[in-house]
Amino acid sequence: MAASPGPAGVGGAGAVYGSGSSGFALDSGLEIKTRSVEQTLLPLVSQITTLINHKDNTKKSDKTLQAIQRVGQAVNLAVGRFVKVGEAIANENWDLKEEINIACIEAKQAGETIAALTDITNLNHLESDGQITIFTDKTGVIKAARLLLSSVTKVLLLADRVVIKQIITSRNKVLATMERLEKVNSFQEFVQIFSQFGNEMVEFAHLSGDRQNDLKDEKKKAKMAAARAVLEKCTMMLLTASKTCLRHPNCESAHKNKEGVFDRMKVALDKVIEIVTDCKPNGETDISSISIFTGIKEFKMNIEALRENLYFQSKENLSVTLEVILERTEDFTDSAYTSHEHRERILELSTQARMELQQLISVWIQAQSKKTKSIAEGLELSILKISHSLNELKKELHSTATQLAADLLKYHADHVVLKALKLTGVEGNLEALAEYACKLSEQKEQLVETCRLLRHISGTEPLEITCIHAEETFQVTGQQIISAAETLTLHPSSKIAKENLDVFCEAWESQISDMSTLLREINDVFEGRRGEKYGYLSLPKPMKNNANLKSLKPDKPDSEEQAKIAKLGLKLGLLTSDADCEIEKWEDQENEIVQYGRNMSSMAYSLYLFTRGEGPLKTSQDLIHQLEVFAAEGLKLTASVQAFSKQLKDDDKLMLLLEINKLIPLCHQLQTVTKTSLQNKVFLKVDKCITKTRSMMALLVQLLSLCYKLLKKLQMENNRWVSVTNKDTMDGKT
Repeated sequence: MAASPGPAGVGGAGAVYGSGSSGFALDSGLEIKTRSVEQTLLPLVSQITTLINHKDNTKKSDKTLQAIQRVGQAVNLAVGRFVKVGEAIANENWDLKEEINIACIEAKQAGETIAALTDITNLNHLESDGQITIFTDKTGVIKAARLLLSSVTKVLLLADRVVIKQIITSRNKVLATMERLEKVNSFQEFVQIFSQFGNEMVEFAHLSGDRQNDLKDEKKKAKMAAARAVLEKCTMMLLTASKTCLRHPNCESAHKNKEGVFDRMKVALDKVIEIVTDCKPNGETDISSISIFTGIKEFKMNIEALRENLYFQSKENLSVTLEVILERTEDFTDSAYTSHEHRERILELSTQARMELQQLISVWIQAQSKKTKSIAEGLELSILKISHSLNELKKELHSTATQLAADLLKYHADHVVLKALKLTGVEGNLEALAEYACKLSEQKEQLVETCRLLRHISGTEPLEITCIHAEETFQVTGQQIISAAETLTLHPSSKIAKENLDVFCEAWESQISDMSTLLREINDVFEGRRGEKYGYLSLPKPMKNNANLKSLKPDKPDSEEQAKIAKLGLKLGLLTSDADCEIEKWEDQENEIVQYGRNMSSMAYSLYLFTRGEGPLKTSQDLIHQLEVFAAEGLKLTASVQAFSKQLKDDDKLMLLLEINKLIPLCHQLQTVTKTSLQNKVFLKVDKCITKTRSMMALLVQLLSLCYKLLKKLQMENNRWVSVTNKDTMDGKT
């Protein structure tokens, strides 16, 4: 997003919010390092736990023992990096310094213990067959692993408190500057303060953005996204609304317009703090209690539980639950925008559900007093009938809401009313203003009510929250457009008043576009094209005509296949740790080679988690998607390394190109494997893919190391040349 004209910092705030999150500002880089080390450290501890779960008489070959030693060393190395970050956090936060340092000392001791107990030079119990029994002190390894997990958890919890404190401090700075902006009287003073405000909003955007990415709860993540969306749009509104007030200080509508923006931003800032501190204000209700689809889902679960337990709950509770659901359908039947056919069908299905519940209760009572096959079959039939009726009701409600939304979006796609308000304002026509303001109010009420109906049938909590956000946005922005239009009509020659109205109209149009996307997502959930959670950001969208992916039907691997995949995954996990160590050496973390290397390491780590049945990749199809991106990222890396090689001398250039020429064919081979059908032999395909990925990661580690050394050499030569040149220049002057 390009920076908008105005004081420094204004465009930056919008750009940061628009892009989601591009990293912490100030000391918050510590949390990025902590999270990176945590991702490396905890899986390695898990590997130690796996290794110690063996029979006491298990004997291992030299190769396996070396792998065990590598795990121990990798854990100790990761702990060392973790402790450095922890100590840095402690030095910046004196109130937590003692607690963090104690936890860091415990972590360091545990890491060193694990390294010592997995060191094969300490295992001198050679058996007659030339093999060694591993872990002479199995209990010691277990204790060290537990201490390590405990101390790491302490550091991460304390670091989390630091980040929360940073966000609260940043919010307070923003609020303090906003108070100064509200009271400002001169344009010059406003420009200075707004420049500071823009910088503070950028900082808050980074902090809240990274916090949003870290949230595991999808509902909280959606709430944070909604609050940050408000702040993004209101930043520019605040600029134009405040400038309009300064230009027309006696205009009541201009002041009303500005106050509306300030109020909404304060609410959004408070909402972010509620989410990061996990504190709910008094009286806040859970939105799931007002969603019809959520109510139906819970009701069906309750009646289906009767199959296992006839005394699961009382008949009265079941009746009350259904009545609450059916009362909420009145939002549809009472709406002036619901068609007669839809209204009649909803009422008919509601009546049918009540009757079938009474029938279910009757059979239920009989089943409690006497158990016969016929009564059990009758209960099953009643459960199926009421479930079917509720499914039909869901379909009808979904059809009603989505059809209304689609028609409304289509009807208002050309934004005729907004264009008319702009023209009316420029002409200074107060009579026409009243007419079009009334039309916009009607449109606003339609959109607000439609969002309320969509919320009932959205299907997931994050989408419910998005519906509430859309409802609130239309409600507030509609009033602000009218007040902005009134200001322009009273001052038709005012350029700033016109710019202000344009900004609010753009926000309205943007929300209309967002509502269209929301409608598609709701339809996707209803039709089963999307699960309970949002798609993984690291995965590309599936291709429409990829027949190869259709052939990947799930098949259960045997124990031998599972063991093989797990072994490959373990080696892959170690290679990602090696790659991360190489990446950390680079001073310039923005270097393209580093960025592509980091991306590849992150994706390889997801593959490692997949082999353990963990992480974001849930199916073979997810895995194939990720591998396609991994191969593409590998080719991008080779292109960057080739560009870097042009700066080198012939010998160094040749050495680097030889390594690149090993990686390029592997990338192409991996792409070929992902597109090759193996007639449902999914695990054979997974095996080949992970083997190729492991080879690529091994080459990546070598490439990163070589590029780093050659870069350092190049910098030294350049510095020497500059030094000599400066000396010659000085001699010449002398």
